[in-house]
Amino acid sequence: MFLAKNLKNNRIKVYLPKTKRSSLSTAASKINERPQPDKVLRDIAKYVHETPINSSLALDTAKICFLDTLGCGLAALKFEQARNIITPIVPEMVVPNGTKILGTSYVMDPVRGAFAIGTLIRWLDYNDCWLAAEWGHPSDNLGGILAVADYLTRLNKASHKKYGKEFLVKDVLEAMVKAHEIQGIIALENSFNKVGLDHVVLVKVATTAVVSKMLGLNQDQTIEALSQAFVDGQSLRTYRHAPNTGSRKSWAAGDAVSRAVNLAYLVKNANVGTIPSVLTAKTWGFYDVLFKGKPFTFHQRSAYGSYVMENVLFKISFPAEFHAQTAVEAAIKAHSILREQNKTFKDIKSIRIRTQEAAMRIIDKSGPLYNYADRDHCIQYMTAIPLITGNLTANDYLDEIASNPEIDNLRSKMHCVEDIQLSQDYHDPAKRSIGNALLIELNDGTELDEIFVEYPVGHKFRREEGIPLLLNKFQRHLREHFIDSPEKVEVIMNVSSEKNFVNMPIDSYMNLFAQK
Repeated sequence: MFLAKNLKNNRIKVYLPKTKRSSLSTAASKINERPQPDKVLRDIAKYVHETPINSSLALDTAKICFLDTLGCGLAALKFEQARNIITPIVPEMVVPNGTKILGTSYVMDPVRGAFAIGTLIRWLDYNDCWLAAEWGHPSDNLGGILAVADYLTRLNKASHKKYGKEFLVKDVLEAMVKAHEIQGIIALENSFNKVGLDHVVLVKVATTAVVSKMLGLNQDQTIEALSQAFVDGQSLRTYRHAPNTGSRKSWAAGDAVSRAVNLAYLVKNANVGTIPSVLTAKTWGFYDVLFKGKPFTFHQRSAYGSYVMENVLFKISFPAEFHAQTAVEAAIKAHSILREQNKTFKDIKSIRIRTQEAAMRIIDKSGPLYNYADRDHCIQYMTAIPLITGNLTANDYLDEIASNPEIDNLRSKMHCVEDIQLSQDYHDPAKRSIGNALLIELNDGTELDEIFVEYPVGHKFRREEGIPLLLNKFQRHLREHFIDSPEKVEVIMNVSSEKNFVNMPIDSYMNLFAQK
């Protein structure tokens, strides 16, 4: 080492031999010692493998959720784009013992089958919902669960149980409870949308966890699969928001569950390796790269059980983004009030929608609406239709309906305001309300009493009222799909209501939904 003094500015430079400089650099580098897997991964894996589901409320709710989700999948097949998206990539390919895609004649491998089923059940935005710091639709996980359960059951029957267990309906229901729980508990306090990520990351994680056990993986392998799910590329929410809203929001969950099934099979077949600090690794981990350096928090609930399924929300009356469900219900009431006064929507001067912060962020939208997906995520559009017609159906988002200029004219008279109390009640674990209120002023200057709906009919607080409506909804979807086979509808309804239904092999039940 030697010193060199710069006389001009009195700076001194230190020169080190190359060997010493390199040795200092080496000493400063990190030691390559693998940590134990992140606690989040270990907790999920332990729950999946060690926690029994004993809650009769959760399992009974899961049954209703299962039927409702299948019915929504059948209803999606009325739409050409949905049918085209699930079309097999290789025409007429035969998959021995493959999973059957409900309402179609398709038989697919479990990865592609997960995509098809997951896409159908999510297409209409008409299945269940979970609202917290992050929102989402936990029944999306059924796409992966059902594809794997159906495929493994058919494979094992054909091979005389060479590949493991055969699944009953009750096994699928238990897997649903656990997938709901994983997705929903993480979502309670951890907002992915605020960092620009789509909630389907949680669908992928939850499906990966439960499917790994279904495939016979052990607890360490489930951790391995979960680490791969978190390191996998995550979807941006761009396709859910103006000005980019598009159909991908309807097949994003199908993509997520197909990725989950694929990752679980990679672990099963190839031992692709665990990434132990996938969440917590400095610089390169999920938290630093995608979550602004913040770890997940679990203050509200520190353990997984069956809370989410017990408290899940159902979309019963309207195929509408859930933050607008009570606004639609209020609009239908307003339609009746106007009729009683011999007035119509044309007599409306202005409408104030009092709502929650989440609705302001997701579905408060002005300007042109370019497609189906744009419309079913616009609270003004979803409120305008029932004010005009007295109802809201899936067909009301189609181009031919949206071309009615009266809709946009009515939208232009609406404005949203956030109610702080509604935002607080939305996050309150004892309430989980999704309130909306309409204040309507008429052209003659009169103002109708504000119409406030705090809990939609699909809320836990209205479960007794909602269950018969859910079963009617399921039957309606069956009738509309199997329009030429009323006897098939009767068989499915009878089988689904039998006390021993949960002990039915899942492949036998899904055979009832196949299209010849």
